[in-house]
Amino acid sequence: MTPRRPTALAAPAALALILAATACGPTDSAKPKGASNKPGGTYSVALTEPDHLLPGRTTSSYSLQVLQGLFDTPATLDPEDGSVRPLAATSWTTTDNIVWTIKFRPGTTFHNGEKVTAHSYADAWSAAAYGPNGWDANYYFSQIKGYDTLNPSEEGAKPSSQRLAGLTVVDDDTLQVTLNAPFGQFPMLLSFPAFAPLPKAAITDPDAFDTAPIGNGPYQVEGTWERNQKISLKKFAAYTGPRKPMADRVDFKIYTSRETAFTELQAGNVDILTTVPAANTTQAKRLFGDRFSIRPSGTMDYLGLPVKDRRFADPRIRKALSMSIDRKGITQAIYNGVYKPATSITGDMIPGHRAEACGATCTYDPAAARQLLAEAGGFTGTLELYFSNSDPTYEQWMTSVANQLKDNLGIKDVRFRKMAPADLSTLLNGQRNKGPFRQNWVIDYPSIQNYLDGLYYPGNRSGWSNKEFDALVKQGNAAQGAEAIAAYQRAEDIALRELPYIPLWNWQDQSAWSDKVANVVIDPYVSGLHLDRVTVSQ
Repeated sequence: MTPRRPTALAAPAALALILAATACGPTDSAKPKGASNKPGGTYSVALTEPDHLLPGRTTSSYSLQVLQGLFDTPATLDPEDGSVRPLAATSWTTTDNIVWTIKFRPGTTFHNGEKVTAHSYADAWSAAAYGPNGWDANYYFSQIKGYDTLNPSEEGAKPSSQRLAGLTVVDDDTLQVTLNAPFGQFPMLLSFPAFAPLPKAAITDPDAFDTAPIGNGPYQVEGTWERNQKISLKKFAAYTGPRKPMADRVDFKIYTSRETAFTELQAGNVDILTTVPAANTTQAKRLFGDRFSIRPSGTMDYLGLPVKDRRFADPRIRKALSMSIDRKGITQAIYNGVYKPATSITGDMIPGHRAEACGATCTYDPAAARQLLAEAGGFTGTLELYFSNSDPTYEQWMTSVANQLKDNLGIKDVRFRKMAPADLSTLLNGQRNKGPFRQNWVIDYPSIQNYLDGLYYPGNRSGWSNKEFDALVKQGNAAQGAEAIAAYQRAEDIALRELPYIPLWNWQDQSAWSDKVANVVIDPYVSGLHLDRVTVSQ
């Protein structure tokens, strides 16, 4: 899920906190000649098949792009500078960073006419946080009091409640949220789609809701989600929020690969592609001119390691794997040098990023890698590499990694486990993989904390945990400014020392669009393409 903000937010105040984040790079905004800013029209967006369309049930960037148009979350991140702004909420106040009072816009409705109230948020958040539901965004609610009750740590224990104790509905438009501990970045968290409100239908029948979600945003689903084909949205006529939609309709066309989507963009069969393959950079620049852009990104790729597997239990083995990977060579060969070799867990646009945090661990050094592997007892058996089939470059770089592990470390038997994104996600979330895997993180807001919490949460895919790391993250959460950044950096040092996730490269996002559309705004955060702003030439 996906981008990042300054980590230490504003100091507590009794006023509504509109917390400024540092700029995270330019947005895309171009108007082709002859394009009109008049509302109306239909445009299409290329998309990979989502896993779910119920907020709280997904953290997939493919799903979140659709949900961005269907739901208004309490807060949003400004696409220009990353600052936190009200969306469905009008304000949030606190005096101690523990108890927050959120005021919502009155008089709003869901697409089915049901009134949106503070209960709609409390019910949605409790459903996502309730462990037995198994919703992917569950951990996003771990800051709220009562989360542990809904997710007991004892094996076989059942939750004693289905509602978060830290949520108090004051009235229809007011929700009081009590956290477990001070968390100054809470308003940024409110911009994540899992914090959207849900109507009663989502709670009573989440599976049915998944195929035809009912939101409170500027667009509503037209018909139902046609699996592996398309998702169509139309303007919600009764929408009264601040994101007035320009186009009447948005069609998400689902493709199995970005290469196919790029071909379709060239042919005029789709209007916007937010992820142009790096291999097509030169061609895209030539074909689309000022309708092609490269933007700084907080998205990172890692090689995740199942640390509970005895073959990967020794950090020296994990470091040997890392040092045997030629990041610069791979990014040059496969991504035309657009992506940047990782030197840290975080993207280089993040406040507090340190250019050489990873040091020798992320430096290509086959001789040192072989020595480390030998000291740790070597590697035996088959090495399985897990990745999705949604992008051919994943197999390309996995092939390069496999060859380097063979050549540099003498690991002879390397096999691929390639599968659909949804299937891979299910397997990794259940820690049922038997080898390293592609792990991607798309930041939700510009902060080191988002990477640390997003990758190393309790029960994370690698199976790694460290009490000192957890304590430092907690310390950073309670702090402000430089003090918070320093604590997060010390936690990052522990993660890099233990290396359950090997940093590989920092994405640079590439997008292109047809001359049919204008006002294309794509931010580096979880919102991605701002569906409501796009205009269609008339």
